[in-house]
Amino acid sequence: MRIASVLDEGGVRVGVVVGGPDDELRVHLLDPGVTVLDLLRAGTLLEAGADALGRPAVALSSVRLLAPLTPPTVRDFVTFEEHVEGMRAPAGVPDAWYEAPAFYFSNPYATRGPEDDVPLPPGSSVLDFELEVAAVIGRAGADLDAAAGTAAIAGYTILNDWSARDLQSREMQVGLGPAKGKDTATTLGPWLVTADEFTADAEGFLDLALTAEVNGRVVGSDLLSNMGWPFGELVAYASRGTEVRPGDVLGSGTCGHGGCLGELWGRGTSREDLPPLAAGDVVTLTVEGIGTLSTRVVAGAAPQPIGAARPRPRRRPADRARR
Repeated sequence: MRIASVLDEGGVRVGVVVGGPDDELRVHLLDPGVTVLDLLRAGTLLEAGADALGRPAVALSSVRLLAPLTPPTVRDFVTFEEHVEGMRAPAGVPDAWYEAPAFYFSNPYATRGPEDDVPLPPGSSVLDFELEVAAVIGRAGADLDAAAGTAAIAGYTILNDWSARDLQSREMQVGLGPAKGKDTATTLGPWLVTADEFTADAEGFLDLALTAEVNGRVVGSDLLSNMGWPFGELVAYASRGTEVRPGDVLGSGTCGHGGCLGELWGRGTSREDLPPLAAGDVVTLTVEGIGTLSTRVVAGAAPQPIGAARPRPRRRPADRARR
């Protein structure tokens, strides 16, 4: 099922999208007052979807698509070797990448939906998109193995991890991050496709085609099965020594072969040919079996000034007694 969150005159509602590719898309809506996160926490997402399918449908064009959910946490992994090669060229992939699936925590407050524009991050002039697939947790667990990690996944959606490359490059020199380089927007959508709609291969990978376009020009394509680890292992690693909970989002990391501009620049594509994203550009991401996510970039706010660090003497508490 394609589980959507929409805004209509009755407020935010959950529904099941039906129809397509040749039929008009329609959505069967539940009553207001319940969210996808509520259903995930209650463990009743599939039952609620079946209930919705028994109700009348409205044209999807008559409502506004929102992000499928507002996640309590967002972990974004980096699982595509080809992406790492391009981003780190000519240095290559570090040995540490092969040892465990690295991730960072992103900002859940920055979640945006399929019909939301994305503003240029304040102070940035090098905005990039990143084509990813995200798994959404439907069952809590700690110290899971890979099989239990797979079973904990409620469904999948597209994730665009918008990246201010200039801010990211500067802040990561400090040995932390990314932080403000990823802080303005994470787009999810167009809906959550329940896990029962997908069949993994013998190693647990999903063989889905991924395509990225900028202003109608295809700039990247890959297969989700090129991940270094399947999603079940990502969930298991995320739960190690802690827990995952319903609604948590785990991004695959950016796919290879043009899953972002940064990789293409690293492989020699000029910024004249493929410049950083600017106001008016439209990024369209398509994932087989899930759908299409198309987003316009718009002008952003000017940054409020923050001064450079102030040099300070290395005084200690005992020094005050000698004053």
